[in-house]
Amino acid sequence: MNFELFIAKRILSGERSNFSRPIVRISIISIALGLTVMILSMAITTGFKDAIAEKVVGFAAHIRITNFDFNRSFESKPISMNQPFYPSLEDSAGIRHIQVFATKSGLIKSADQIQGIVLKGIWTDFDWSFFKKNIVEGEPIVINPDKRTDDILISKQIADKLNFKVGDEVRIYFINPDEISPRGRKFVIKGIYKTGLEEFDNLFVIGDIRHIRKLNKWNDDQVSGFEVFVDDFRHMKKPYETVYNTIGYHLNAESIQDLYPQIFDWLNLQDINVIIILVLMVAVAVINMISTLLILILEKTNMIGILKSLGAKDRSIRKVFLYNAIHIIGKGLFWGNLFGVSLALLQQYFGFIHLDQQSYYVSTVPIQLEFLPILLLNIGILVLCILFLLVPSWVITKISPVKAIRWE
Repeated sequence: MNFELFIAKRILSGERSNFSRPIVRISIISIALGLTVMILSMAITTGFKDAIAEKVVGFAAHIRITNFDFNRSFESKPISMNQPFYPSLEDSAGIRHIQVFATKSGLIKSADQIQGIVLKGIWTDFDWSFFKKNIVEGEPIVINPDKRTDDILISKQIADKLNFKVGDEVRIYFINPDEISPRGRKFVIKGIYKTGLEEFDNLFVIGDIRHIRKLNKWNDDQVSGFEVFVDDFRHMKKPYETVYNTIGYHLNAESIQDLYPQIFDWLNLQDINVIIILVLMVAVAVINMISTLLILILEKTNMIGILKSLGAKDRSIRKVFLYNAIHIIGKGLFWGNLFGVSLALLQQYFGFIHLDQQSYYVSTVPIQLEFLPILLLNIGILVLCILFLLVPSWVITKISPVKAIRWE
């Protein structure tokens, strides 16, 4: 019995007729192209979400600690920076950095134009890693703890609108609730940044926190709040709980998703596109494999009859055809992984596909390859194809040995 099944396997996996050979190739190509599209769609969507989230976090951190007054404006109530968790919170698991900040609304004026901005005051603990990657002209400002600096960092969008360049002296006007006339302050543009996020680039100017303290008549130890950065954006639940339980009841901690829900809700919608692509590609692969298996069974009807006449069981013959189908699926998965991962790596390291940054917020197609999702995708395709192929393989049980042997 094993000898007959061995011969059957050799026949199926060896030479095929001129009729079945193109069908098998089409199935392999279909699976390979489908998997390539699925890998690229997952890598691009994940990369796009990570790129946008990184830019938002660069402006507002992962977690923001402020006064517990539900004030959503930029004119927040001050708190003391002398807190028991600052800066020791950095030693907690999952937390990378903590820094102080202050914000104040203002108007930046050129010779003939005015632009509304928010001055974000920073201190010596500011993490420059994000802005250093996005500075297009000039350099970061230097915060000297002994002397206040008038240097600021503005966005390229603001600079282009108001015709500013590095080294220009600009004047920003601020209004306090208890004062009638605005108070102007002169600053010097030290650097110009560009992130591609229009909502933030049109708004934020980076400067010394001591300007805001003086304008608001705060003490030297008062700030708007603290910004906390975590190690992994996707696993910030535990760090957030650590922060929330550490700061006490008089302060409030908000995650970046709570501060900008509209942005992250929009990013989460991108997953729907990936799901649709995955479903369509898997459906195409399954349909192609069902067609291929039925054609192979039809072609080998005579062989099936001979094996049955020799005493082979239906279950054993079905296994032969399923093994052959798995072999075809495996070839398609191999080429799909090869093409998909190769294209993704080329784009990740060379960025040969460019985008309009004003429309897509990124200048090149972002890629984020992860091994586990790709592995699960391969396993899922293989399992689903096998499950759906069990139905057409049932046709073998309906083949009569006598009629099959006469089949020509």
